[in-house]
Amino acid sequence: MAELIDISPKLWPSTAVWPGDNAPSREVLVDIDGGARYDLSTLRTTVHVGAHTDAPRHYDRDGQDIAARDLSYYYGPCQIISVDVERGSRIRPGHVEGPITAPRVIFKTGTFPDPDHWNEDFASLSPELVTWLAAQGVILVGLDTPSIDLMNDREMLSHQAVAMHDLAILEGVVLDHVAPGTYTLVALPLPLVGFDASPVRAVLVK
Repeated sequence: MAELIDISPKLWPSTAVWPGDNAPSREVLVDIDGGARYDLSTLRTTVHVGAHTDAPRHYDRDGQDIAARDLSYYYGPCQIISVDVERGSRIRPGHVEGPITAPRVIFKTGTFPDPDHWNEDFASLSPELVTWLAAQGVILVGLDTPSIDLMNDREMLSHQAVAMHDLAILEGVVLDHVAPGTYTLVALPLPLVGFDASPVRAVLVK
């Protein structure tokens, strides 16, 4: 059987989310301990929680919502690339050692080490890296931080580069237990009509 490697952080009230967003919370409507025949609960959280994929609507006024996105972006060969990059800096083409071998690329930076603790100085992608990857046939870019842009980047430069080349985005994955190499990525978004992102259960198949 194929080996499945889960690269999704657990979601619970302690999960770190972008300041101002809603962390996961569970509202219990009925429960077995209270005498009901079943448990029933409601989840409330930002759609940009944990491992998630941004829809074009997140960064483009006229972009698609997540329900309209082609699922083929989020399934198929994927290359995990480890980069040596300083906290609070952008990954540039010069940081990438070796060839690009898959149409989906996720960068392992180690700059957001604890999904339950927010740190502002995580690394991000650079617009020139996005353009460089797109020229090589890459259709999805991602990394192990909450965003492909730096926290203080109000212009969302890398998001805009992604929009220009119509790439998909995967953010917030956990890669500390994953070796660089080529895998099959499975990270399908929910068909949330009108929404700007969706949480995913991101898995690598070895």
